[in-house]
Amino acid sequence: SQDTERPFPRLGQELRLDNRWMDLRTPAQNSILRIQSGICQLFREFLFTKDFIEIHTPKLIAGESETGAGVFTTDYFGTTACLAQSPQLYKQMAISGDLPRVFEVGPVFRAEKSNTRRHLCEFTGLDIEMAIDDHYLETLEVVHDMFKHIFGGLETKFGKELACVREQYESEPVLITEEPVVMHWPEAMDILEAEGFDVGDRLQDLTGAQELALGRVVRETYQTDFFMLDQYPSSIRPFYTMHSPTDPQYSNSYDMFLRGQEICSGAQRCHDPEMVLQKMREKGIDEESLAGGSLKAYVNSFRDGVSPHAGAGIGLERVVFLYLGLDNVRKA
Repeated sequence: SQDTERPFPRLGQELRLDNRWMDLRTPAQNSILRIQSGICQLFREFLFTKDFIEIHTPKLIAGESETGAGVFTTDYFGTTACLAQSPQLYKQMAISGDLPRVFEVGPVFRAEKSNTRRHLCEFTGLDIEMAIDDHYLETLEVVHDMFKHIFGGLETKFGKELACVREQYESEPVLITEEPVVMHWPEAMDILEAEGFDVGDRLQDLTGAQELALGRVVRETYQTDFFMLDQYPSSIRPFYTMHSPTDPQYSNSYDMFLRGQEICSGAQRCHDPEMVLQKMREKGIDEESLAGGSLKAYVNSFRDGVSPHAGAGIGLERVVFLYLGLDNVRKA
């Protein structure tokens, strides 16, 4: 319309978000939220077929639920309370309570000053946790099949909405392999070095540019937009992460990537109480100070026996943002 006598006005993102109820009257923006709803529907749909149950964990808690992530605090009748950074500790305690497969859809709060087009201080988490029989790769297989169900379901059940969005934001259906593509950390470092990146001691977390480069190479090699990176360095993972049995420098933890950007983080968790306490000490965490002393209940929940378990946390808006090729996660 810009070349006509009556061009449409250009409306900036902030103006549109400040008047969100009007913005949602446009077909593309309305369809984005319908697709977001569809992802939650497909997430639940798949997990119910795999004998998961839905749980609801506290969001106003006594202390931090994630070390290394910023926390919002508020007054709670004269004491300090925190907004939950994840349902992590409660998911694990549910496993200890003979709920072998659980999931939650709920708010997550992170007081991180990451003012980028892909970060939010408040987002919706799609979380799962499950007991494992032999190996934590069982969880990766479940999550891979879950994403296959979500991506396929979006294309078949939400075609009208996708067409509306794709008129404004260009995207194609996600390529995903039949079986999981799982890359180990040392291989990823080799690829990044070959791409010209300085990876230092090879034990530092990935930058955004490195994620994108890795995603491009994986797509060219395996013809997939979705892959998993396994065996992250232990030093950059939380205290509850199980270390690798072959090399404690690495851990049984993983991130998952869509179109070259992270959408999910997870790991096998430590289920031995003494090992958990040892890892807390290694991370400089005092058992009584973290979570206002309530971490003691978390550790004690393992003392009466708990199955080995693993899980994952997914950012809903990040999935919508990347699946639809949006220019900012706030539109998701």
